[in-house]
Amino acid sequence: MTTRGADIVLLDLDGTLTDAGPGIVNCIKYALDDMGIAHPDDATMRTFLGPPLAATFGQHFDMTSQQIDQAIDKYRERYHDVGLFENAVYDGIPELLSRLVGADLTLAIATSKPTYSATRILEHFELAQYLTFIGGADLAGERHDKASVIEHTMDELRGMGRLDADAKLIMIGDREHDVHGARAHGIDTIGVLWGYGSQEELIEAGAVQLAESPAVLGDLLV
Repeated sequence: MTTRGADIVLLDLDGTLTDAGPGIVNCIKYALDDMGIAHPDDATMRTFLGPPLAATFGQHFDMTSQQIDQAIDKYRERYHDVGLFENAVYDGIPELLSRLVGADLTLAIATSKPTYSATRILEHFELAQYLTFIGGADLAGERHDKASVIEHTMDELRGMGRLDADAKLIMIGDREHDVHGARAHGIDTIGVLWGYGSQEELIEAGAVQLAESPAVLGDLLV
């Protein structure tokens, strides 16, 4: 499979463009403290970087739907004011995005993070200028998994006249959820190795190629 000729690049955010790990972990701990739940060890906490919050709270902590809503509300209480900016852009990302835009590729975000939060982060780090659209989860929780976020992003790009039947898309992400979400729409994924997922996870999920650095990713796409 070759990625040359892709017209539209869908980009994950956390673990792909920015290292949001410290803010996410601190806000999950904040929510767990509020609910009287002990923190897992650091290695386990790192596995929570990438999946939707509802999946983390529900699957790992066996929370009910009501408890999940409570935990997410508490998480966002800290995240929107503090955790949002406990974050850093990976080295080489601005140069990568500039290179892709210069090659006439359309770039769009497809993240499980709420659109509101993703937009603030991308604007804060001056990355929004490279993006045609920022697609994220909705705060109501109706669009939270990666497949539904990708569908939403594609619908918006189509409405903007940037996505037609002949357009070739590729997903870029660091976790299996990116690969599975893209595959639900017949889209291949390049897995990046500087984020939160492992090479083994991405290969097992079905990533068609791996990139160990933003420079290598640029070579694969341009």
